[in-house]
Amino acid sequence: MNVAAVAPEGYRAVAGLAAYVKANVDPTLMHVIELRASIINGCSYCVDLHSRDALAAGEDSRRLFAVGAWEDAPFFTERERAALALTDSATRLGPGGVPDDVWDMAAKLFTEKELADLLLTIGTINVWNRITVPTRAEPPTTA
Repeated sequence: MNVAAVAPEGYRAVAGLAAYVKANVDPTLMHVIELRASIINGCSYCVDLHSRDALAAGEDSRRLFAVGAWEDAPFFTERERAALALTDSATRLGPGGVPDDVWDMAAKLFTEKELADLLLTIGTINVWNRITVPTRAEPPTTA
């Protein structure tokens, strides 16, 4: 299914949220959040898209490869680690929600506005993943 063709108004709304995030979140942080959530959700289309976008923006390939094992990798700042932990918890949202220690660390390192924008980033990529995985969107076979 092509959601953009079938429900163009809804698709534009999600695209508008993505445009807001892009304009308000540090690109480096946005890239690792988008990549991490897409890995968790098993979205090959978004993993491909966001890793290519990050590389084009100058991101280090070693950092991108390490997003899948970020907790053990030495490549991420304290703020990035807090954002990645929040991404993990909000993407895998369970009965207990986001653990207090994860939230408290993010709230300590980000302003309230930055934290709101991180949540919007996490929510937006999860919406995209939930569109592309069920519709079986595939990444292009050529770069």
